[in-house]
Amino acid sequence: MLAQYYIKGEIEAGCDEAGRGCLAGPVFAAAVILPADYRNELLNDSKQLTEKQRYSLRSQIESDALAWAVASVDNTGIDQSNILKASFHAMNLAVKQLKTKPSHLLIDGNRFYNEVDIPYTCFVKGDGRFLSIAAASILAKTYRDDYMVKVDETYPGYDWKNNKGYPTKKHYEAILKLGITPLHRKSFTLYKQQELSFEN
Repeated sequence: MLAQYYIKGEIEAGCDEAGRGCLAGPVFAAAVILPADYRNELLNDSKQLTEKQRYSLRSQIESDALAWAVASVDNTGIDQSNILKASFHAMNLAVKQLKTKPSHLLIDGNRFYNEVDIPYTCFVKGDGRFLSIAAASILAKTYRDDYMVKVDETYPGYDWKNNKGYPTKKHYEAILKLGITPLHRKSFTLYKQQELSFEN
């Protein structure tokens, strides 16, 4: 069972991102404030869940949360700064959109750039430790997946509906064959020779 809170009595918002390692599309982030006594046996790091479980939990999170928000930074913003700064900015944007202001942020990762002047604590693999960060990971992941499935219709051939913009063999092969789209991150390594090993 994941922890309900880090500091008892604080209004804690869990924050996480999705899409940092992708070759195309925005990076998404979410911030979630759950009730202090919240329990959910199924809630876990989004990477440990099936797609069906993630979407089922998304509806439940949005219904149960005291506040939640999702934000993104597009590929142009990623290229102008870098993916790490863009990820932090997306998290900050999500926190700013919360209808309830948190008193403490729980950040997934080992560092954070704070734009909101709210105390925070970073946790490596925090999405497997705290319910609120796990909830944020699910929202960020599912909303980003929805976006990539939608833009797959505009830019067919890259298999985004399946790889969601991640660096798969099929994605690299499509870039070699078709070139890049306006959604590709030009600051990333987009071309790899066919004989190289690919992530699947």
